[in-house]
Amino acid sequence: MKKEIHPANYRPVLFIDNSNGTEFIISSTVKTEETLKAKEDHKEYPVYRVEISSATHPFYTGEVRTLDTAGRVERFKQKRNKAKK
Repeated sequence: MKKEIHPANYRPVLFIDNSNGTEFIISSTVKTEETLKAKEDHKEYPVYRVEISSATHPFYTGEVRTLDTAGRVERFKQKRNKAKK
């Protein structure tokens, strides 16, 4: 790796997936305010929390998630009944 090409704040950061708690340690320049110990190596890292990662994204996991289908179906039926009247 070439010397002096990375920003000064380029360091390992603990990324935590909020949906299932998966942890990734990746070098980054992201600004963080909190620090935690990683489960993997028990060292303390700056923490950045993400809503979704490759561990939980349906594209990478192959899972199909259906959210709030009952609510959507009910709303569709209500709209259809109003249209019939």
